[in-house]
Amino acid sequence: MSADAHEADRLSPGFPPPTVGSGPLAEPVAQSFARLSPDQRGALVAARDELTRFVMAYQFGLEEMLTKVNILKDEFSYVHDYNPIEHVSSRLKSPEGILAKAVRKGCPLRVDAIREQIFDIAGIRITCSFIADTYTIRDMLMSQEDVTVVEVKDYIAHPKENGYKSLHLIVQVPVFLSDRVEHVKVEIQIRTIAMDFWASLEHKIYYKYDGDVPQTLLDELRDAATVANRLDVKMERLHQEVSRLPHTSAAETSEPSSALEAVPAELLQTLFQQIGRETGT
Repeated sequence: MSADAHEADRLSPGFPPPTVGSGPLAEPVAQSFARLSPDQRGALVAARDELTRFVMAYQFGLEEMLTKVNILKDEFSYVHDYNPIEHVSSRLKSPEGILAKAVRKGCPLRVDAIREQIFDIAGIRITCSFIADTYTIRDMLMSQEDVTVVEVKDYIAHPKENGYKSLHLIVQVPVFLSDRVEHVKVEIQIRTIAMDFWASLEHKIYYKYDGDVPQTLLDELRDAATVANRLDVKMERLHQEVSRLPHTSAAETSEPSSALEAVPAELLQTLFQQIGRETGT
C-alpha cells in the first residue's frame, strides 16, 4: 500500500524515524533509518501503516466474536437455569509474533499471504463445565448467520497423540472499516476445565524444557490426559443424574399455580416499567 500525498510530504529528509522505544537498540535503528533514501523511508512507513491496519482489523474481528460469546454467556446467566460457559479469554498476536510465525511457516512476508496462511492471529478460548457443553457452544456459534466456518477440528473425539483434547474452530467474520470490508479469521478453542488445566500444564512443561521434554514426562502427560478424561466423563454423568431429579420446591407446589398470580398487579407494573427503563424499551 503506497503512501498518500500528505504522507509523502512528511517523508522529507528531516522527517523523524518511527518510534522504536528506548535503550541500546534505539539509536542504531534511528541512525539506520536516517541513512535511507526518501523512497525507502516512504516504503518503510507505508509498510508499517499497512501492518498496523492489518492487525487492527483482527482486533476488531476478535471483539466481534467476543461480543457474540459474551452475549451467549450473559443470556444463559439471566434466562436459563444453567450456564455452560465457565470462562472466556482471548489473545491477539503482536506484529512481531505474526512475522515470526510467518517465517516459521515459510509464508511470504506480505499481508495478503499472511491473511491466507495464518489463521491464529486472533484467538478465543472458551472453557466449559462438561464435554457436552463444548459441542453445544460450538453449534451455537456455527449457526450464526454472519459467521462463516472455515475449519473444524474435533480433538475431543480424536485426541492428539500426546493426549491433547479440545474443539478447534476457524471462523470468519466481516469487519466494516471506513473504506472497505475485511473478512477476518478468528481461531476458537472450546474445552472443559479439566482439558484446559491439562493443556496449561503441558504448555508449561514444553516451555520449561524448550520443546525437548524427557520421554518419562511425555508418558506421564498422556496418563494425566486419560485421568482428566475419566474425570470429565464421571462429572458429566453426575451432572446428568442430578439434572434428572424432580426440580420442585414448596413454593412451586403451593397455590396459586402461577407464582406471578400472587404478586400484586401494581408491583408487576412497576417492575416492568423499571425493566423498560433499563433496557431502553
